[in-house]
Amino acid sequence: MSDLQAQFDQAQIDVKTLAERPNNMTLLRLYALYKQGAEGDAHGDKPGMTDFVGRYKFEAWEALKGTSQDDAKQKYVELVADLLAGRAS
Repeated sequence: MSDLQAQFDQAQIDVKTLAERPNNMTLLRLYALYKQGAEGDAHGDKPGMTDFVGRYKFEAWEALKGTSQDDAKQKYVELVADLLAGRAS
């Protein structure tokens, strides 16, 4: 397992220990970076207009199209570290 993969795996655990729930935009960013890092570019059908949450999540992930999985993992790790340190909300 690469060092980046180990950091990514640890960040997935650490994000669950946050003292405060991040705002919705930060949660979307976390979701999109996680999905891009874990699965690559968005795939599958975009949720319908009545599934607001699913649609926003898909669109956030889709916006990262072309970002390498390693770059997404690194950004996810950095965002979680910032959240833990109180530098982001």
